[in-house]
Amino acid sequence: MVITKSRLVLGATAVTLSTIAVTSLGIHSRGQALFKASPKELVDEVWNIVYRQYVDGTFNQVDWQAVRKEYLSKSYTNQEEAYKSIREMLKKLEDPYTRFMNPEEFKSMQVDTSGELTGIGITISQDEKTKKLVVIAPIEDTPAFKIGVLAKDIILEIDGKSTEGMDTNQAVSLIRGEAGTSVKLKIQRNGQTKQFNITRARIEIHPVKFSQKQTPAGNIGYIRLNQFSANSGKEMKDAINKLEDKKVSGYILDLRGNPGGLLFSSVEIARMWLDKGIIVSTIDRQGEQEREIARGRALTTKPLVVLVDKGSASASEILSGALQDNKRAVLVGTQTFGKGLVQSVRPLEDGSGLAVTIAKYHTPSGKDINKHGVDPDIKVELTDAQRQDLWLRERDKLATLEDPQFAKAVEVLGKQVSQNTTTTNKN
Repeated sequence: MVITKSRLVLGATAVTLSTIAVTSLGIHSRGQALFKASPKELVDEVWNIVYRQYVDGTFNQVDWQAVRKEYLSKSYTNQEEAYKSIREMLKKLEDPYTRFMNPEEFKSMQVDTSGELTGIGITISQDEKTKKLVVIAPIEDTPAFKIGVLAKDIILEIDGKSTEGMDTNQAVSLIRGEAGTSVKLKIQRNGQTKQFNITRARIEIHPVKFSQKQTPAGNIGYIRLNQFSANSGKEMKDAINKLEDKKVSGYILDLRGNPGGLLFSSVEIARMWLDKGIIVSTIDRQGEQEREIARGRALTTKPLVVLVDKGSASASEILSGALQDNKRAVLVGTQTFGKGLVQSVRPLEDGSGLAVTIAKYHTPSGKDINKHGVDPDIKVELTDAQRQDLWLRERDKLATLEDPQFAKAVEVLGKQVSQNTTTTNKN
C-alpha cells in the first residue's frame, strides 16, 4: 500500500454498508477543504486524476480527451450539477470500481477510530459483466450475517426499489441508516428469490479471533481473520505470539467470508508467516510492477493450512495466494471470489471523493486472479444449506470436526506435523 497526503491505495474494491465507516478501507482524507472548488474545477480535477492514474491507458476505448472537452464546455451553477456530470463521465469507462462519492458518501467510507460501524454488515460490489449488485460477504455476527445473507447473493431490490442500473453509491444511500431502523432486501440466490427484513445496528469489529484446539493433529492454533483493517496486523501478531507460547504444533488460518480490506494489512500479515519470497505484484498501466516481498521476520515456521471460500475476496486472495505460491501453506475449501484490482481513494477539494482503479495485482507466480479467484489445493464444497447451518443455526460446530472444511484442514495439518516430526527426529 502507498499512503500519501492525497491518496490511499486499497486492495479491496468493495463497499461495506455503514453510516459511519467502511471498516476495511482506512482512508486518510484532507478533512475539511480549505476552499470550495468551483463546479467546473471539480469536474476537471476528477478528469485529471483518471487521466494520470487509470489502469487502462486506452480508458476502455473511450476518447478521454473528448470527454474532457464535452464536460468542461458545460455551464454549472452548483455542485450537484457537477456531481451529476462527473458520474456520467465516469460511467463511460464501464468500470464499477471507479466511482465518485459526494461529501456525505465519502464521509461514510472513513474509518471510525472506535472500530465500530452502524449498518447491516454486508460488503457489496457491482459485477463487471452483468452490472448487478453482488454481496461479497456478510461481516460475521452482524444483522445481515445473522439473518442469512450469503456471499454471491444478488441484490434485486432495496425497500421495493429495483437495483437495475443502480451503482454501489446509490445502493449504500438506500441501505444505510440509523441503528434500530430496518431495510428490506430482495435477494436472488441460485435462481430463487428471497426477502430479508434487516434491522440496522451498531457493530463492534474485532478482526481477529483465536483459540488453542486439541485435535487429532495435536495441539493446534486456530486463527479466524474477519477482515483486513488498520489494526488487523497488530491483532494477528498478538494471536500468533500467544499461541506460540502455548507450544502449538501447527496452525489453521480461517479466511472464509473475509471480504478483504487494506492492501498493506494483507502484506503485513503475510510477512508474519513468510520468511522469504514475493507476496504480491501490482501492475500499473505502463506495465510496471511494484513487488512486496517477505523480509525474513516470520513469527513462526510451523505447518499452516488456510481455509478459503467464495466469500474470501481481495486482500484475502492476496494473502492466500502468497502463502500458496510460496508453498508456505495448503489451501482447503472452495474457489475464492476473484478480485484482482486495486483502487486509489482520493479526497477532492470540496470534501467529496473519488475511487479510481489504478492497478491490477498478480500472485507471486504471476497469476491474475481477477474474475477467477484462487483455487484451493484441496477442494471441500459445502451446499448453501450446509453453510447456513454451520454459520448461522449451529455456530457451535464451526471450527470443530463437524465443520467439513475445518475437519479436512485438521487432517492435512496432521500429516504435515507428522512429516515435520519425522524430519526433526532424523536430524
